[in-house]
Amino acid sequence: MSNDSKSGRRSGGQIICDVLLQEGVNAIFGMPGGASLPFYDALYHYPQIRHYLARHEQGAGFMADGYARAKNQVGVCTSTSGPGATNFVTSMASAQMDSVPVVYITGQVAREFIGTDAFQETDATGVSIPVTKQNYLVKDIDELPRTVKEAFYLAKSGRPGPVHLDIPKDIFLAETDAPIPDEIEVRGYQPASAGDSGMIRRAADLINEAKKPVIIAGHGVAISEAWDELRVLAEKVNIPVITTLHGVGCFPETHPLSMGMLGMHGMYYANIAVDQCDLLIGIGFRFDDRVTGRVSGFAPNAKIIHIDLDPAEIEKVVQTDVPIVGDAKATLAQLNPIVGRAETDTWLDYLSKLRSEHPSETPPDTDQFLPQHMIRQIYKHSDGKAKVIADVGQNQMWASQNFFYDHPLSFFSAGGTGPMGYALPAAMGVQVACPDDEVWCVTGDGGFQINIQELAAVAEYKIPIKIGVMNNGHLGMIRQWQNRFYDGRLMGAELANPPFDKVAEAYGIPGLVARTKDEADEAIAKARSIDGPVLIDFMVAENEDCMPMVFPGASLAETVEA
Repeated sequence: MSNDSKSGRRSGGQIICDVLLQEGVNAIFGMPGGASLPFYDALYHYPQIRHYLARHEQGAGFMADGYARAKNQVGVCTSTSGPGATNFVTSMASAQMDSVPVVYITGQVAREFIGTDAFQETDATGVSIPVTKQNYLVKDIDELPRTVKEAFYLAKSGRPGPVHLDIPKDIFLAETDAPIPDEIEVRGYQPASAGDSGMIRRAADLINEAKKPVIIAGHGVAISEAWDELRVLAEKVNIPVITTLHGVGCFPETHPLSMGMLGMHGMYYANIAVDQCDLLIGIGFRFDDRVTGRVSGFAPNAKIIHIDLDPAEIEKVVQTDVPIVGDAKATLAQLNPIVGRAETDTWLDYLSKLRSEHPSETPPDTDQFLPQHMIRQIYKHSDGKAKVIADVGQNQMWASQNFFYDHPLSFFSAGGTGPMGYALPAAMGVQVACPDDEVWCVTGDGGFQINIQELAAVAEYKIPIKIGVMNNGHLGMIRQWQNRFYDGRLMGAELANPPFDKVAEAYGIPGLVARTKDEADEAIAKARSIDGPVLIDFMVAENEDCMPMVFPGASLAETVEA
């Protein structure tokens, strides 16, 4: 009964499913409800689109987020009206901050009831305006084909982001013969391609003259799939590459020119390199506060080249000498032929010495089982080829510091809004998108419990993720901050946790426990040998702090190592 044609009389629900097929969507994540049941009834007849039933709408939103990041395509999730729609807001805000293309389809009460405070009526589009790239309340069935197609176009073009479609129940049921358009043009919306050629020439001149340059690569490199062009630039000019949290993996971290991640919990040597450089080439990142530290002390002696697709990000935080509004891949393709090898040998020797004296990437040598050891052991067992989805907090920083990511689209985390509970559902979405890859969910004991209910979906669909719970009995980053900045007055930091291995087993998922480095080695090996999902409760040291750290109000030059 499926219908993937672009015309013919069809219901609103069928039209949406037809657009999903045209856009290459093979998975959708969600929870049904009264206002969205007509859409689900249409979806029933489209077996090409597999529906994954989440146990909470926020979980569905994060599943679609992980799917979108891993595929670099649009993810889709759906819910009903009222609480179903409002439960999406956190995942919408996260996708908006992190530039992730997700289309949210929510049901709404029938048109005749809008504004009457009907059961489960909420002004969902009013709620979603601040946290989406675009949103629509569809009131005309004849407008639906174009609107759904436009939603996908806006979600993935330019700077990607979430788009919300709020659809009244009777629109799902109504019929139209309006065709689905082949192409979409939105008046006044013109996503940039390559940057201005004159600005690119100016950038090349600065690069060719620099003695102490650095590249900072961000999420925009991943979005535009510009990792090959980035590597060409770095190797041709002989420039060290530093990444943001979302840029991790865009440049191979075992490469001699890799300097790891910078920022509040970045590598010491990366932070010092930025502080002392004479040229900073920023590609696809937004100079957020966790990267810059105190803005007045950021790269104080450097000229700055900033390449970004979104003109709103240029000079929003730091003054730029050469602003280039353009897609990273297209812009680097024009820049690379006109740059030459720079005189950077002395600079690289200095940075190599700095790194050897301040080895931030080396876990402490102790018999204690530290969180860093957990991440490093996952790295070794997977030969560095696993995809890692981290939650928020200490586990997030340790996962970025202690696993050397040599492949793009291999590390995912929610950075902008920092929503705990991201990792478990997002890892599910990543695994659905990449069924043949090894996927590890790395989460803290606090964040894990926020969306722990999604273990039911993991078990039901036999999604073979490996779940590593970094269990230190605390909201670890809260404990660290309260100890360091609030004189050790712990309030709301300690956790009374259940045995997570038993919780997993109650859901039908094998559960393991590791209390030492040797037990962790055995548990990881066993988990990898099981063809299906596994949870490991890693009982790590309680009081380990995540270091290095740039304290609030400090500059990168003031990075503290212990």
